[in-house]
Amino acid sequence: MLYCDDGEAEVFGLLAIAPGPDTSLRAAASLTGRDLSRTRTVLRRLEQASLISRDAAGRYRMHDLIRRYATTAHAPSDDTRSTALRRALAYYTHTAHAAARLLDSHREPIELGPLDPACLPPALPDIPAAMDWFDTEHRNLLAAQRTAVRHAWHRTAWQLAWTLNDYHYRRGHRQDQLAVWRIAVDSAARLPDPGAQILTHRLLGRAHVVLGHHQEAIDALNQALALSEQQNDRALQAQAHYTLASIWPDGRRALEHARRALDLYRGLDQPIAEANALNAVGWYTALLGEADDTARRHCQAALALYRHHQDVNGQAQTLDSLGYIDHHSGRHLDAVEHYRQAISLYRDLDNFYEAADTLERLGHPYAALCRHDQAREVWREARDLYRRQGRDQEAEEVQRQLDQAETDHESLEAPKGEHATCA
Repeated sequence: MLYCDDGEAEVFGLLAIAPGPDTSLRAAASLTGRDLSRTRTVLRRLEQASLISRDAAGRYRMHDLIRRYATTAHAPSDDTRSTALRRALAYYTHTAHAAARLLDSHREPIELGPLDPACLPPALPDIPAAMDWFDTEHRNLLAAQRTAVRHAWHRTAWQLAWTLNDYHYRRGHRQDQLAVWRIAVDSAARLPDPGAQILTHRLLGRAHVVLGHHQEAIDALNQALALSEQQNDRALQAQAHYTLASIWPDGRRALEHARRALDLYRGLDQPIAEANALNAVGWYTALLGEADDTARRHCQAALALYRHHQDVNGQAQTLDSLGYIDHHSGRHLDAVEHYRQAISLYRDLDNFYEAADTLERLGHPYAALCRHDQAREVWREARDLYRRQGRDQEAEEVQRQLDQAETDHESLEAPKGEHATCA
């Protein structure tokens, strides 16, 4: 194999240790510590030598056999390897943090380490760009976290889980979410950082909740609550109670935690967190089938806060809650309007995980209004989204609703009034 004078041998050896199956130009430049122009030149020469390949999207790959050869014949020194990997992980962590902040600008950021000047993260202008970047780099980010653990870079390991949190929920990557938070809890436990330990236990609990792991969620969230009480941190206690509310199939237990979270948040000057708790109180009150006015009042207060502070995701969640309240109090036209507004916002956010749930719920007021074609249409869309997200149980439930709707087809011509019934 022939090399020119521009460091192909060193770059070749470093590319072999890059986390993940492929590498972008910017990631390669950050890994090797070269500028974009020099990196592009070296990569082109390696490609011409058939040592790497480049796909249509401009991403570079190395065959496993060639990678094995590179890691032995051209392995970098320990110091060079460590420095390069630190730069690569900093590139992924800082870019993912910026992308996560685009997905939820109201989420409290975490404090990252300084960025090496040789790292070249891309500028991500908006939510679609952030989601596209996460889609492209997802496997590399998971590999980066595993690399951080292998090198005992525990702060980076839990911070990478934080950056992936919203993306995983929006794409329905529930198993990956659980995996990264399990790693994060273990890494945070090795650091003298109680805040990180509380946060990782709480978000591990939430990952268990989404998968229906009831006892595991309780254990993780109780640990988060106990740690926050030891720290006498009112805000962290409120966060733990807020997440604990999502565990309980018994709506009364959930409502107790939601109310406790709201009480703790009031007076903390955290309007978005207070709005979250207001919406939770309204939602769990509605699930109990009691006090529609109380549920609606809390959700309307949450919606006002979200709108004032321009929190679009919070608005979508609360509009969904109001749709549920309206439907179950017989205000089906209002329910349709609230659900449709929520779905529109979720689509703007590229959040098809929660959009699927709202689409499923939208079918019910359509059916109550005898708009059966529209009910079947949104249920089909919800079913297809569930299937793509691997949510098989939800997809089967929606399919049963569709099957039942087909058998009730003769009711299509029933009167279509606000309080119409289609029995």
